[in-house]
Amino acid sequence: MFKENLKNIKAFAFDVDGVLSSDRVSLHPNGEPMRVVNIKDGYAIQHAVKRGFPIAIITGGRTNSVRMRFEALGVKDIYMSSAYKMRDFLDFAQKNGLDPSEILYMGDDIPDFEVMKHCGYPCCPNDAAAEIRELSCYISPKDGGRGCARDVIEQVLKAQNKWMDNSEAFGW
Repeated sequence: MFKENLKNIKAFAFDVDGVLSSDRVSLHPNGEPMRVVNIKDGYAIQHAVKRGFPIAIITGGRTNSVRMRFEALGVKDIYMSSAYKMRDFLDFAQKNGLDPSEILYMGDDIPDFEVMKHCGYPCCPNDAAAEIRELSCYISPKDGGRGCARDVIEQVLKAQNKWMDNSEAFGW
């Protein structure tokens, strides 16, 4: 059923820690968390943006490096310090003229629970919390920070014939 519904997805929203970065975070001497991200996730995100998909980053994180990373990939809707993710998710939907049922959201832990109950396509990485796995219509075989975002973006774009359909796919 999941693959059949991929054609209805018009946007993506992602958590950062545990989804777009691994669940292991090193601390810089100044106290700022240092995240490791996946290059293939980054490629897929910028390609989806080029293909016209609105993308939201909704994170409780506060570091400028996260904002800089996703702005560089073309993401316009970045919600930092998101204490209540549902509010930011609904703002993203409203700003982009989307019904929540048209949005694929990928989260990995309890702060993502409410959004995942209300989005159209709740997905998670393989190493997500049990409560999140139970809500998900798709569990990526990839762990957080190890290509799970690439996995879902690629599936959606392939289902909509937008993955490698033009020369834009071959560059950054």
